[in-house]
Amino acid sequence: MPNNIIYTHRFSTPLGDMVACATEQGLCLLEFLNTQRLEREQHDLMRLLNARLLAGENEFIRQTQAELHDYFSGSLKTFSVPLHTPATPFQQKVWDTLQTIPFGQTVSYQEQAERMGRAAAVRAVANANGQNRVSIIIPCHRVIGKDGSLTGYGGGLQRKQWLLAHECGEHIYAADLFSV
Repeated sequence: MPNNIIYTHRFSTPLGDMVACATEQGLCLLEFLNTQRLEREQHDLMRLLNARLLAGENEFIRQTQAELHDYFSGSLKTFSVPLHTPATPFQQKVWDTLQTIPFGQTVSYQEQAERMGRAAAVRAVANANGQNRVSIIIPCHRVIGKDGSLTGYGGGLQRKQWLLAHECGEHIYAADLFSV
């Protein structure tokens, strides 16, 4: 029987409903509801943290909602909610590097690998980006292809396009990209 609890809560954003999960240590998952990866990510967290999911909120989920509201309204550029992201040391380094990409800027997967001192590990870096369970706050949407193309985003490329435009001060109505 799992000893720990992961609180899980669903809420709305301009890009669709999201699910936030948090332990007593911090936010461990933030994902769009209609993605195929959500269930796998929740199961992985339950296994990694020896925990069970429980519908409800805690201080970290409430802080996440408040910070996302401010982010989407354009008044927040840096998140401060504590994170609890179980990972391999390599994944953690990749995710830490993602958090150093400034608001409104992008880097290529190659640049990200170089920043980590692992220039030859571009594919491994891209794979670790894909394992990120904390959308938007760990900003994997700020990583693009070497040629400037939008590539790989678990929430969908249309959301990635919207997030990047939003961070650059462009106003795109979510309904113009897809139905939410």
